[in-house]
Amino acid sequence: MADWTSVGTDVEVRSLQRHLPTEDAVVAATADCEIVVAMRERTPFTDSLFARLPQLRLLITSGMRNASIDLAAAARHGVTVCGTASNSEPPVELTWALILGLARNVVREANALRDAGPWQSTLGADLYGRRLGVLGLGKIGTKVARVAQAFGMEVAAWSEHLTAERAAAAGVSLASSKEELLETSDFVSVHLVLSDRTRGLIGEDDLKRMRPTAYLVNTSRAAIVDQDALVRALHDGWIAGAGADVFDMEPLPAGHPLRTAPNFLGLPHLGYVTRRNYEGYFEGAVEDIEAFLAGTPVRVLTA
Repeated sequence: MADWTSVGTDVEVRSLQRHLPTEDAVVAATADCEIVVAMRERTPFTDSLFARLPQLRLLITSGMRNASIDLAAAARHGVTVCGTASNSEPPVELTWALILGLARNVVREANALRDAGPWQSTLGADLYGRRLGVLGLGKIGTKVARVAQAFGMEVAAWSEHLTAERAAAAGVSLASSKEELLETSDFVSVHLVLSDRTRGLIGEDDLKRMRPTAYLVNTSRAAIVDQDALVRALHDGWIAGAGADVFDMEPLPAGHPLRTAPNFLGLPHLGYVTRRNYEGYFEGAVEDIEAFLAGTPVRVLTA
């Protein structure tokens, strides 16, 4: 994904291709490292972890934001944190893979075809003329809305600070409230940043507000949607189905109830996982290392 020869004489490079589920595992794997390249938000770097990694001097994250890194703690422990460029198109595309997969029962029909099961056994949900509700009209949400318009969908958006002017600039209508958006949308797609304000934003009452024929898709952060309530919504038929690329525990444990929830289409956090993004991540990591070694770090993240 990148040419590491530019730092090869100064840095011994090794790669870890397994999940490190605990702080002890991270320490065991990286205690002797002065530079660590972390992928997205898979590994929390907390104050206690920094204290156990006294050799660490440079931590690189893919992208320019990583909620799993305590930047203030990094500064206290003398660790420079740098980021890389990241493209927003891949999660937009994956959002639509989930929407289309749910609407046309793609997995169920594909499995039936492969297993010589029933031929053409489901009735798809239309997109044309239906309403997509977008929670969060930032860079990703705006691009998701644009694709919906190409499908001939009506699009409405809501977030706490979204204005009518910003919505109009994206060619969508501003819902009067979160409740109104949920009650009137055939598909709801979540594109909000996780914060104290958005954690648990969609709870049991919100899911019950949705139409029984509606679908919920979340490619943002799992904690924005109450996961227990989502499981009940799927089992009890409050909504027609749901898709997600993000979970409260990753990798998702084998016995997690979402694995067997009806009408649920789940993917293992693939939103940013494309060749173009990964080439950018690792090329950026090499650039960050070169700049740090030269004494002029770039793309530094601060608290």
